[in-house]
Amino acid sequence: MNAIKKVRMYMQKNPTSREAKVLGRLAAALAEEQAFPLAELYSLDLDAFDLALELMADWRLDRYYSARLKLLDTILAEVVPELAADDAPPPASRA
Repeated sequence: MNAIKKVRMYMQKNPTSREAKVLGRLAAALAEEQAFPLAELYSLDLDAFDLALELMADWRLDRYYSARLKLLDTILAEVVPELAADDAPPPASRA
C-alpha cells in the first residue's frame, strides 16, 4: 500500500489526533510545495513519524516519475518530429 493511502487511512481512523493533523499539514505542504517545520515531524510518535517519512519518500518518487513523463512528452512532441524531418529525403525537384 502506498504512503498516501496509509496517511489517508491513518487520518480517517484518528481524525482528531495531533498526529493526524500534523500528517494532514505535511501532505498539504507537499502538495502546495510549501515549507514545513521539521519540529512538527519530531513531535510525532514513532509510527506517525515513520509514516511521514514514507509519505515524503513516495512524494519525491512520484515527482521523479512525473518529471520523467514530462520529459518523454517533450521528446515525443519536439525532438522526434525534428529528427524525422532531418532524416526525410529531400523533395524531388521538378525540372
